[in-house]
Parts: sequence; structure tokens; C-alpha cells
Amino acid sequence: MQNLSGRKVEYSKTTITELMIPSYANFGGKIHGGILLSLIDKVAYACASKHAGTYCVTVSIDVVDFLQPIEVGELVSLHASINFVGNTSLIVGIKVIAENVKNGSVKHTNTSYVTMVAKDDDNKPTQVPPLILESKTDVRRFVEAMKRKELKQSFKEKMDETKSTLDLDEAVETLEDQRCELKLSD
Repeated sequence: MQNLSGRKVEYSKTTITELMIPSYANFGGKIHGGILLSLIDKVAYACASKHAGTYCVTVSIDVVDFLQPIEVGELVSLHASINFVGNTSLIVGIKVIAENVKNGSVKHTNTSYVTMVAKDDDNKPTQVPPLILESKTDVRRFVEAMKRKELKQSFKEKMDETKSTLDLDEAVETLEDQRCELKLSD
């Protein structure tokens, strides 16, 4: 196991700012969610790779909360920082801010958590440096990320259990008050 020196959260903090142009808009005239997801992935890569000192790949985007729409012409800034590191994985927290340069208004539009894995030159997972926590905010974010990981694992286990023990007749009964129509062919 390699001995890696820890890195401070500040070391890899990354901000990407981009002007939202008309070609980024969806049919409703707001910035398309896919554009934001692409920018989120980009800033997560930059932040994680800087901390790890190597290439990183996206494993999951655990949460993307769309809080407010983004308009064409706004400046969007994505602020990323490392919230958690495991052995080879990193969780990047991202806050998206949109600024209307005409009227000076600023709004928090998105929050996201992206799990990345560091890769070595042979494309194998590789150990990342520890994270040096210097503030109460750093500690809170690290502990929250640990809790999200636990909840995600617990949810996965419960869903796997549900799949393996699902009784179709019982499942059909639970659908009686739902907005669906059953037209089973078998």
C-alpha cells in the first residue's frame, strides 16, 4: 500500500463558470437538465482528479436536485469540493449558482453529489490521498457523505430483497389505488 500525504479540501476546490447560450435551452426555454449534468460531471472530474493526482471516472451521480430553473443568458458557476474519500473513491459535492448579470440576482439552482474512482496507468483503481479536514464544515460534509453512503447501501439491499421476495399477486393488490392500468398478458 502506498503512503500518500493528505490533501486539504481547499487544495482541489474547483469552480467552472459558463454562460448559458440559446442552444442549451430545452423546449420550455429553460436550460436543459442534460447540459447541467454534463457540466456537473466535468467539474466533478476536475476536482476529484486534482485531489487524487490521477485520472478519475464517474461511478454514480447520487443526487441531483433541480431547485430552480436556469435561464438563457445567465452565468452558471459550479462549485465543487471533495466531501469524502475512501480508499480509491471520492465523493464530490457540487453547488450550482446562476447569476443574472442584468439585474444582479443570484440563485442556488442545483446541488449534486458525484462518486468518482481514481484509476492508475493500467486503468485499475488506485488509492487516493486522505482528506485533511480543517473546519466544522469539512467535518460535517465528510460525516454527511458517510451517512449518504450507508443509506444508499441500505436502500440497495432492501431493493434487492424486494426483488427476490416479490409475490406478484400481492404486488398487484398494492396497485389498486395507483394511477396505472393492468393489462397483463401472462
